[in-house]
Amino acid sequence: MDFLNEYDFHLPEEQIAKFPLENRDESRLLVVDRAQLKYWEAPLFRDITTLVRPGDIFVYNETKVSYRRVFLQVESGRIHESIFLEPQDTQNQTWLCILKNRAKLKLGDRLSPVGFPNYQFVYHGPEEELSFLGSELSISDSDFEIFGNIPIPPYLKRNVTEEDKVRYQTIFANRSGSVAAPTAGLHFTEELKNTFRTLGAEFLPVELQIGYGTFRPLTTEQWQTKTLHREKYLVSESTATKLNDARKEGRRIIAVGTTTLRVLETVFDSQLQKYKVGSSQTDIFLSPGDKIDSVQGLITNFHLPKSSLLLLVSAFATTQLVLDSYRYALKNGFRFYSYGDSMFLF
Repeated sequence: MDFLNEYDFHLPEEQIAKFPLENRDESRLLVVDRAQLKYWEAPLFRDITTLVRPGDIFVYNETKVSYRRVFLQVESGRIHESIFLEPQDTQNQTWLCILKNRAKLKLGDRLSPVGFPNYQFVYHGPEEELSFLGSELSISDSDFEIFGNIPIPPYLKRNVTEEDKVRYQTIFANRSGSVAAPTAGLHFTEELKNTFRTLGAEFLPVELQIGYGTFRPLTTEQWQTKTLHREKYLVSESTATKLNDARKEGRRIIAVGTTTLRVLETVFDSQLQKYKVGSSQTDIFLSPGDKIDSVQGLITNFHLPKSSLLLLVSAFATTQLVLDSYRYALKNGFRFYSYGDSMFLF
């Protein structure tokens, strides 16, 4: 797709952050001032406190990464790696999954998580590049914590460690259901959050259950229809009320992460200048040319080339400013992706 060539870049393998830093708030921070069309190093994420204003509202995604990566075994012993994306029924017995080597499976084949034969799944067939697996049991996140693994991003190209179980969750993680972390929140510590509060800032939760679509390449159809994969979101009455009050008072509303921004832009009525209470699904696709009115600031990581997330950030700022800042980050050894360094755009 030629339209994405502008958002392509070469990322040296050594700049992909394979592991988290020892301390969450010691990632590097690139500050991007949209009004002044300039950027500079903070240098550490915790130095963002120098940019916090009394009355700022930081909105975070309180989703928790579920243990949905499961190694399934057929009777012959062959292993099929899977990611359980979402249930297809109210009983949580039929699941839409990413299932590797599914061409070797026949309808009705039975698979069990390695080491846990009491759980059994039946292959119900494909759904485009995804697959359906069924179970006689109702499968909940507590079950996945028994036989599953935390699904770290595929581009890390390594196995899960014990450290990932802690570090691939944000301090805000509260509501299970995602298969990827809202990575902008990974930079926060409890101490840093408390510092924000002493500076007069406030934190408010929303929820977006992140699907595996966040890692999938953009398609021509998505570009043409201006829609992405659907993800469930929740904005409580309390959060909406406080956001609307802050808006009336002229306080800055800052999204901690692109997933939070997707939620806020979905529920913000630009005509009424109000945030709506809601629990639904969003497939909103934000790209350059779209006007983003719901927030005045965005904290985010450095994203994959030609990705929907890079386009969203470019919509919030400008393509030129974002690509210039990415070139600076590449030249100066910033770490990219989920465990990487951070940006604050305002």
